[in-house]
Amino acid sequence: MAGEKPSGAMIVDDGAGDSGLVGGPSEPTATASPQPNVVAGGPLGRRFWLLVPVTGLAAGLGAGLLMWLLTLVQGLAFGERGDTFLEAVQATGLARRVLVLSFCGALVAAGVHVLRHVGRHGGDLSAALWFGSGALDFPRNLVQGALSIVVVGLGCSLGREQAPKQVGAAFASLFATRAGLAGSRRRVLTAFGAGAGIAAVYDVPLGGALFALEVLLGTLALPLVAPAIATTAIATATAWLLLPDRQVYVVPTYATSPALVAFAVVAGVPAGAISALYVRVVAFADARRPKGGMYAVVAPLVVFVGLGLLAIPLPQVLGNGKDVVQLAFTGALTWPILAAMALAKPLATAACLGCGAPGGLFTPTIAFGAMLGGLAGVGWAVLWPGVPCGACAVIVAAAVLAATTQGPISAVVLMVELTRTLDAMMVPVLIAVGGAMLAARALEPRSIYAYRIAVGRFAAVAAPGRTISVAAHYLDLLRGLRPDGEPLLVLDEACRVVGQVLPERVRNPCPGDEPLATATAGDFTVRFPQGAQ
Repeated sequence: MAGEKPSGAMIVDDGAGDSGLVGGPSEPTATASPQPNVVAGGPLGRRFWLLVPVTGLAAGLGAGLLMWLLTLVQGLAFGERGDTFLEAVQATGLARRVLVLSFCGALVAAGVHVLRHVGRHGGDLSAALWFGSGALDFPRNLVQGALSIVVVGLGCSLGREQAPKQVGAAFASLFATRAGLAGSRRRVLTAFGAGAGIAAVYDVPLGGALFALEVLLGTLALPLVAPAIATTAIATATAWLLLPDRQVYVVPTYATSPALVAFAVVAGVPAGAISALYVRVVAFADARRPKGGMYAVVAPLVVFVGLGLLAIPLPQVLGNGKDVVQLAFTGALTWPILAAMALAKPLATAACLGCGAPGGLFTPTIAFGAMLGGLAGVGWAVLWPGVPCGACAVIVAAAVLAATTQGPISAVVLMVELTRTLDAMMVPVLIAVGGAMLAARALEPRSIYAYRIAVGRFAAVAAPGRTISVAAHYLDLLRGLRPDGEPLLVLDEACRVVGQVLPERVRNPCPGDEPLATATAGDFTVRFPQGAQ
């Protein structure tokens, strides 16, 4: 009869608000309805959790030592005059600027040659995470991290975060490999190590954790949040032994106003469109990195001599852009400088990247956004007198960072931690970020941290036949299984067949495959012997 309980069964309450259907001895027990904040799946494992504090300690110490090296190199290159790097550059003679940058170009040329003989080539971090299951060559990444921090100290127009991010990821990958973690878990720990390096050097523990999750791993899965935060918090606290605990940008408290809200509505979509163009410029430059021969020697020399000559009238172009961002956020730059830097900084960054120099894109991207926002703020102040140009610079910088990284949550949190005052303008910031994300995702879905993997994956998935990219996500792999039960051929970044995936293996993952939110086809691949197909 409808509405009656099944014969021989009874409803019981476990005392925690859940009810289950419990039957007699021969009847199975029904599973209670899951809680929305409890995610099904196996735990990360004891070995993974034991490596979390070890990774945080290594990333924090590595970041502290790298920042000490950066300060040393900047002092040797441009002297100790002034409180900031920009002031030291401005106090330096014009000939010395060209000389230092010329030496930097020679160092890049030599460094690129050395790196070709240190360890195996593994591409950038995002490509290693997805195409290589987070496996990084430890010696190569240490050498490349040290080279990166040195050339940034000499004035290269790239970010300092590349070195601590790379070193933190290298330690995490080493620990995971030695501990025998499966590919999916090694990928996660490697990303956490990278986020911990960023957190330590910028004193942004929550932003570093979200960067690892949202930007590098592309997921905010609940089981990963706690270990991500633990890793970055430990790294940040460890770095305090060597670095001061202070915000990166000292910004006035700009209160939300109708003028700023209107500015955010107008500026969001254009900021996203310009960010999409910026990502394409970066990808274009990176694709033309020298692979060897005389071009690998000549290109860095030409680029850095040219950068030194550009620094004669425009010293603000040197370095990662931290000091010029500080000036833009306080409204201390005139519109001619803002206009010149809005054009020169992204081009200088792309040129440095394209000639083979190792370095990051985090602060140069913020600098680009701050220049655009400050310049737009000057024009907005004409239409709406009294609008602080510094506030406009902060809003657009956050929007550009979100659009170029494809990580709106991490970008906003990072800007909050970098300034420690952004919460007073949260409404216009979120409006601008939302508009920028809409435009950027429509025009360019790739981010400045994943354009290599996007190109490789699209090429692999587009190949004819029963093939799938080694970087394809687990859900994509499930959808791609053939109804006839035939295995899928797996293609690497260069579209070479490296193995196959058996449908039964995919449909019945083992506990070691967790977390499935970050698992890829490569984690389920049976590899062919080298040279076989």
